[in-house]
Amino acid sequence: MAGKPKLHYFNGRGRMECIRWLLAAAGVEFEEKFIEQPEDLDKLKSDGSLMFQQVPLVEIDGMKLVQTRAILNYVATKYNLYGKDMKERALIDMYSEGVADLGDMIMLLPLCPPDEKDAKIAQIKETTTNRYLPAFEKVLKSHGQDYLVGNKLSKADIHLVELLYYVEELDPSLLANFPLLKGLKTRVSNLPAVKKFLQPGSQRKPPMDEKNLEEAKRIFRIK
Repeated sequence: MAGKPKLHYFNGRGRMECIRWLLAAAGVEFEEKFIEQPEDLDKLKSDGSLMFQQVPLVEIDGMKLVQTRAILNYVATKYNLYGKDMKERALIDMYSEGVADLGDMIMLLPLCPPDEKDAKIAQIKETTTNRYLPAFEKVLKSHGQDYLVGNKLSKADIHLVELLYYVEELDPSLLANFPLLKGLKTRVSNLPAVKKFLQPGSQRKPPMDEKNLEEAKRIFRIK
């Protein structure tokens, strides 16, 4: 029997969190090997584990996979979260890329200079409510089904619900005018595997705070 996937990253959200979410939603137990010192990262680079000299790194099925989207696509394919045909996969990819665009804006917010933060938050809120959330609400309304593609749970739903949690952390009122998205969030959150992941004490990571940010900068030698 193959061992659990092993995730190599620092003890924070970053670009690994969407992988944690997807594995958890698929009901897959995984191990985490935290990068705690710059030397830990150096070792992964020197032993050839990191093809492009960067993490996330996931060891799964005898492979050492890097690049977030490649990892997500492998996991989604392996656990039947990637649609039934090429057309469905194209839609799932399209929706997932939209989620990633907005998710990156929110994820990088802690790196914003303090004097620019208020303006950046205002811009993200405007983009969230005028561009991204209306697009996903429209998809759900267009077919009246429970999930974004093929009336079946896919990685696009999981990525979107993860994003909705981040949007609520930014400002709970941003979801007020999107009843179908709120319904999707409730539906996915109540799936047993996801519900377990949302409980305190799971491998889900909290929002990045100042301490967490400084730790990441130290590990990755970011000035």
